[in-house]
Amino acid sequence: MSVPRRRRRLPDEVRAAIVRAVLCLAFTLVGVVVATLASYAGSWLMTPALMAMGLGVFGTMWCLLEILISRQVAAQRMRAPNSASPMAGSRAAPEPLAARRLPRPGQGTRQPRVPTA
Repeated sequence: MSVPRRRRRLPDEVRAAIVRAVLCLAFTLVGVVVATLASYAGSWLMTPALMAMGLGVFGTMWCLLEILISRQVAAQRMRAPNSASPMAGSRAAPEPLAARRLPRPGQGTRQPRVPTA
């Protein structure tokens, strides 16, 4: 039997961005409900509710973009080559081609000649 691995906790800035996005989405949904009910009732509240809904949609998209960016920044920080985290860096990262030395003409993989008697 295998023991399921525990998921790592999200970094604080990512969790804060997710909370802001959820709050902004809730604000937008409240605006949608108020605008819908105000349009059924023919109330003057429809105009402010539509403006609040538009701002909420813009804010929600902004928060979702912030989540994506903060996740990328946190992932880059975890993979940083000089970070203090023991999980940092890739274990099986191949050496880049530019870092490899090219063999010189006299240093190929030829076998040395053995003198024959």
